[in-house]
Amino acid sequence: MGRIAKKRKEALGKYDRAVFHPLPDALGVVKKLAYAKFDESVDVAVRLGVNPRHADQMVRGAIVLPHGTGKTVRVAVFARGDKEKEALDAGADIAGSDDLAKAISEGNIEFDRVIATPDMMGTVGKLGRILGPRGLMPNPKVGTVTLDVARAVQEAKAGKVEYRVDKAGVVHCRIGRLSFNEQQLTDNAHALIADLIAKKPSTAKGIYLRSVTVSSTMGPGVRVDTTTVDAPKREDG
Repeated sequence: MGRIAKKRKEALGKYDRAVFHPLPDALGVVKKLAYAKFDESVDVAVRLGVNPRHADQMVRGAIVLPHGTGKTVRVAVFARGDKEKEALDAGADIAGSDDLAKAISEGNIEFDRVIATPDMMGTVGKLGRILGPRGLMPNPKVGTVTLDVARAVQEAKAGKVEYRVDKAGVVHCRIGRLSFNEQQLTDNAHALIADLIAKKPSTAKGIYLRSVTVSSTMGPGVRVDTTTVDAPKREDG
């Protein structure tokens, strides 16, 4: 058995996977079970009572977490003229138009977030095969297609995260790092879940917040008692 596998087995033996913990306690367990030598990310997985195959039940959005994600976000902005300067002044790592598009088409993708002004979407659209699979396509629904590029850049740098329910009805999202204290992680998790609840589709029936699990990059998933995450009273229907 390798060293990593052994450490994971030891971590699994330190807690009861059948127990549902209050959110702060679950995050505390995640921190205690950590064994990697790097500052792991802390992630949350929320299973929603939606059918993503129906367009009116597709849950997606973006939110600036209260304490950020602990990750340095590199931002690229498609803009021209004054908007390009505005983006760079706000802290964008790179900004441009046709020159930026050419660099990306040549494989230069040294950024984590792409923002674009509406007039640049014709150019950006041609890069869909490159940006799309990487989750980098700008979208007005999450605020990355906008004329207010300064605000978009500042939010991205401050720890704005995007989320989208997958085919299984689960939203996966980073909420920080193990070096964060439990209160910071709890605040971030609450903010994300509150945003998910606010975006509950009107067509979603029955229990909306089905399950919540938190984990670190290398660690096991820890179950959360969904009644402790500020969720509305659950209903069957």
